[in-house]
Amino acid sequence: MLTSAKDKEMKKKILVQNISVSIRQHEKKDFISLTDIARSKNADEPKDVVKNWLRSKNTIEFLGLWEQINNPDFKGVEFDSFKNEAGLNSFTMSPAKWIENTNAIGLISSSGRYGGTYAHKDIAFEFASWISAEFKLFLIKEFQRLKEDEIENKSLEWNLSRSLSKINYKIHTDAIKEHLIPKAIQKPKGSFVYANEADVLNVALFGMTAKEWRETNKDKEGNVRDYTNVEQLIVLSNMESINAELIKRGLSQTDRLIALNETAISQIKSLINNPAIKKLGK
Repeated sequence: MLTSAKDKEMKKKILVQNISVSIRQHEKKDFISLTDIARSKNADEPKDVVKNWLRSKNTIEFLGLWEQINNPDFKGVEFDSFKNEAGLNSFTMSPAKWIENTNAIGLISSSGRYGGTYAHKDIAFEFASWISAEFKLFLIKEFQRLKEDEIENKSLEWNLSRSLSKINYKIHTDAIKEHLIPKAIQKPKGSFVYANEADVLNVALFGMTAKEWRETNKDKEGNVRDYTNVEQLIVLSNMESINAELIKRGLSQTDRLIALNETAISQIKSLINNPAIKKLGK
């Protein structure tokens, strides 16, 4: 594939026998710089080293086989022509020519000052073997070290991300819990009386009467009790029984409101940490 040197793909480098070798990601695969590897043989003209390697019949056969295995769009007819000519004194080959004529994907040819030839790691290791068996072994060793470091870093990032997710989840659920817990009601001054007992329960649990809820939620249909969750419904049911008992005892509406509010706060705090209640809400 022909690309521009301006491509903003992330590049990494490894040091192999004092030669800096670039590695880039392409289509989620590792491609290693053949140009950099070639510098170990000819620092001044690394492109010529790559071209000489491509003139070999063994190289053309290897590249063709790799493409046939990995590239469904590889042009076999053009490849056969190159294979027949490879090895002759008149045969010449460059990365760009190979890519353009066979639609190869195993090589990447970049133009420009910072360009060069990159190859899929399978091909790069083969090229390194042609350069030097020793260089190939050191290249593989450093490449493996790089991949091990990447795996370790990803593991650390995953654990950090997981920890942050847990923290954020706890912050989120704690905020929900704080919202569910009723506000403590101070004993009302004067002799204000709620119109009905339903509003006593509403104020104790929700902090407002049914009328006040409708005025602040004009975009919603129904009433405040239509928007309760499992915990609130359970507490509301309990409060109805408790309120009936407090009425029998002769407690004033104000005293019952305070007692019911304290009950609502206590029971909501208990229920929001109960896993059995969470299952009911699913």
